[in-house]
Amino acid sequence: MMKKRSTASLPGFRITMGYTLFYLSLIVLIPLAALFLKAATMDGAEFYATITSKRVLAAYRLTFGASFIAACINTVFGAVVAWSIVRYRFVGRQLLDAIIDLPFAMPTAVSGIALMAIYGPNGLIGKHLIPYGIKTAISPLGIVIALTFIGLPFVVRTLQPALEELDGEAEQAAASLGASRWQTFWRIIVPSLLPSLLTGFTLAFARALGEYGSVVFVAGNLPMKTEIASLLIISKLDDADVPGASAIAAVMLVATLLILLSVQGIQWWSQRRTGRA
Repeated sequence: MMKKRSTASLPGFRITMGYTLFYLSLIVLIPLAALFLKAATMDGAEFYATITSKRVLAAYRLTFGASFIAACINTVFGAVVAWSIVRYRFVGRQLLDAIIDLPFAMPTAVSGIALMAIYGPNGLIGKHLIPYGIKTAISPLGIVIALTFIGLPFVVRTLQPALEELDGEAEQAAASLGASRWQTFWRIIVPSLLPSLLTGFTLAFARALGEYGSVVFVAGNLPMKTEIASLLIISKLDDADVPGASAIAAVMLVATLLILLSVQGIQWWSQRRTGRA
């Protein structure tokens, strides 16, 4: 009995994988390797002193903390937005769906100026909150607002396909068996959406870690207070301290990679638990 030969639009595995590795190496791996090589030009003591200085540690804490908070906010409210767009039909739905992509299309500098016009000391909202002691710009709160703004589309666009593919029959079966809406939500809907939620969180978190343009306008860039890691790297480059900037960037890269791998591990576990692996 003759076996049927499998056909595919793309060439064979070896050729395709060869092009894949070449492209990834050229675009991703070689620049990252150059970063580590530049950081390695520093001796061990100088490298350690650079990445553990009080100013650098403060920038790390602010960057990772604000990015995590913004990603959590986007995960919750991005899920609500995606649910509303997919599950309901209302006037202006397509317009709302298009507006979500604005942070994708807008230059980051434009986003920063727009946020300052609203949340700055003289902004439409910011000026009304200052008398209550709430600073929505030139503060960590302003950084969280900016990172939330640029990260929302990642969660919404990740969840939309999952919501569209969600099996409505399972919800109807749960309702017919006497389950309440909250029981259906937590036991049927959430487990099905958890892998997509984690993916959206990961993308929003990673995007926030690397943001610079919009944050630099609303942060105030005060060392030890509102200075993010990206701005500190730019400051090092302005001072012609390329090895120092590379050292800070290398630590950011390793920490980000470990966090993303951890989230991917949780996502893999949740997929196996829900039988979607």
